Amino acid sequence: MADKIKFTLALLLVAAGVAGFYLLGESALILRILSVLAGVAAGSAVAWFTGPGQRFFGFSRESWAETKKVAWPTRKETVQTTGVVFAFVVAMALFLWLTDKSLEWVLYDLILGWKKS
Repeated sequence: MADKIKFTLALLLVAAGVAGFYLLGESALILRILSVLAGVAAGSAVAWFTGPGQRFFGFSRESWAETKKVAWPTRKETVQTTGVVFAFVVAMALFLWLTDKSLEWVLYDLILGWKKS
């Protein structure tokens, strides 16, 4: 029950930060953004002390460690892969356009006899 109360308080703090963003409509944008960030930070701090919050932050920590283990592609590999994808998209677009025009010619000109003027 205590975790639910803490979690509800955390959500209320985040909502208060968002509400502050709108209530400070006439203030500088930096104050409005700081209001949201303060609400998120306060909500995260309260959520940290709940059981689900501890599990979530542990999961986040493990996910970050796994991300560091990923073998990210080099710039050259990324550019080459992007080029292949782009070439495939162009080839597919050309194929679909040719298929569409062929079916249009077969249906309208040959079968129905609707010659275009």
